[in-house]
Amino acid sequence: MRNKAANVVLVAGEGAALFELAVASEVFGIDRTAEYGVPWYRLTVCSPGGRAVTCDTGLRIQGTVGVLALRDADLVIVSPFAQETAVPGLLLQELRRAHRRGAQVVSLCTGAFVLAAAGLLNGRGATTHWEDCEQLATEYPLIQVDPDVLYVDGGDILTSAGSAAAIDLCLHIVRRDYGAEIAARLARELVVPPFREGGQAQYIESPLPALDQADPFLGVLSWAQANLGEPITIADLAKRSAMSKRNFARRFVATLGTTPYRWIVRQRLQLAQRLLETTDLPLEAIAEASGFATAANLRARFLDGVNTTPSAYRRTFRG
Repeated sequence: MRNKAANVVLVAGEGAALFELAVASEVFGIDRTAEYGVPWYRLTVCSPGGRAVTCDTGLRIQGTVGVLALRDADLVIVSPFAQETAVPGLLLQELRRAHRRGAQVVSLCTGAFVLAAAGLLNGRGATTHWEDCEQLATEYPLIQVDPDVLYVDGGDILTSAGSAAAIDLCLHIVRRDYGAEIAARLARELVVPPFREGGQAQYIESPLPALDQADPFLGVLSWAQANLGEPITIADLAKRSAMSKRNFARRFVATLGTTPYRWIVRQRLQLAQRLLETTDLPLEAIAEASGFATAANLRARFLDGVNTTPSAYRRTFRG
């Protein structure tokens, strides 16, 4: 868990996408220190030359600082630029400098092209808006472009897909810094789903829906979330949805962009994370409550899904 407020610098260029700028500003630019009891982020917006920039909607953003602000950044977020906008060499230089000294560097949507121009994505996995993935891979063949995910977390460099995936990646950063409980509180405040994993498909028939018991399909998801400690099979979910297993699985993937099995495991992991953060329950009790049955299974799932042990996670985020 972060023990001091991270200095976040948001990079905006001419033709910047207002949606992604707004997402980053909402998550990192509002001081929630008193509300959440943790040192929240401090946000600065910079632009090449410190000049006012015109967003893709025509809105003008003024009061930005120059790109030398990146020298003090703990977290750099690059929003999408207009594709025809030339990226200044000084910005590319400062992005490389920030990365070398240990700042985390993030791109939202087609901001990945800026990181690519800086050479920061060479030899790495990355993503961008699904419509632009082919162009990114063609222009920068050293990048392992994945068009089928919401975001890629490379540790020191993170990239997101288009539009709403910016929310997913920003919440993922908050979750990584402050834990699942605070990320879930923020998601509720923003009225968005608390977690969509990075490996979920970008292009699905509909976004992750708000759960509504009036719909037999969506209602069963709410039921599953309320019964994670019990054995749950695809056959159970399909029966509650009045569908065949095959039809249910097909609709599930089309609607949520992931399989029922992966969704259930992720829901159980998220519940276990919150119990580790907010209770003193022993691991066996948490494993049972979250549907993993045994502490050994919980440990294995945690290592696979969270890249740490439950005990280490609790020490990091407890209190």
